[in-house]
Amino acid sequence: MIEVERLTKRYGEVAAVESVSFRCDPGTVTGFLGPNGAGKSTTMRMICGLTPPSAGSATVKGVPYRRIANPGRHVGVLLDAAAMHPGRTGRETLGLAAQVLGVEQARAAEMLERVGLPAKAARRRVGGYSLGMRQRLGIAQALIGDPSVLILDEPANGLDPEGIFWMRTLLRDFADRGGTVLLSSHLLREVEAVADRFVVIAGGRIAAQGTKEELLTAPGGVLVRGLDASALHGALSAAGLPVRPEGEAAFTVAAPAEAVGRAVAAAGVVLLELRQVSGGGLEELFLALTAEAATASAEPPPVHVPPSKEAVK
Repeated sequence: MIEVERLTKRYGEVAAVESVSFRCDPGTVTGFLGPNGAGKSTTMRMICGLTPPSAGSATVKGVPYRRIANPGRHVGVLLDAAAMHPGRTGRETLGLAAQVLGVEQARAAEMLERVGLPAKAARRRVGGYSLGMRQRLGIAQALIGDPSVLILDEPANGLDPEGIFWMRTLLRDFADRGGTVLLSSHLLREVEAVADRFVVIAGGRIAAQGTKEELLTAPGGVLVRGLDASALHGALSAAGLPVRPEGEAAFTVAAPAEAVGRAVAAAGVVLLELRQVSGGGLEELFLALTAEAATASAEPPPVHVPPSKEAVK
């Protein structure tokens, strides 16, 4: 299990991550999503003990990562596929990892085969690898200690469609055998296909989290279109219903259809359309949540007006 509790990282006055909390249970893949600069990588580095938090805590299997003896035997980590010695071959890279972790050297050959790096590629120096090959090698390195937890930051970068399908199958199989996976990725459709839970971060804060069913199959509200857009908006707002414009003379209302119908009827507004709309996929959810976070962060701070001399007197 991975548990993150009110994790915060500040650089001077800037909060890169602010009070982030979530958990990843065994047997699940958790998709960790957010736009560039949202705080995903910083959060994952704090979980792995590479970046000290300003506040809060993170534990893996019940203890901070730095307190895990021989952590590679328990937690497989891939945060940067480029962070490998370019002068070593793929086989040498895995052989050294096996030696450090105390596993048999035969495990290196087994992992190379598992991630689809042929013998010819394994004999090449890592500096000549494509990004996709480095990702496969990085995943092999994360798996070589036979861990029960995987923490992967953008592991599908540089993979072709076949490689992405392979990655999805590997992670699903790992979780189905009881493993815990925390996966950061910008490939939303691929994450949607493999993840059981989602954690969406924007502006350094959690924008939403929950299971796939909770976040993606919830009702999207009611779409209403009226003859008089202004009157329709006024009727819905007066009834205290959350309203969002949806094109010409139409609005989406986050409320039951009956409540919308009663509010409009009471105001005597003529409706041209009223229908239930379902929630969209992960891409629609992601765009909506990150847009809300961007709008909130763009609001100007309150202006401080110094008191007048008369008020001071």
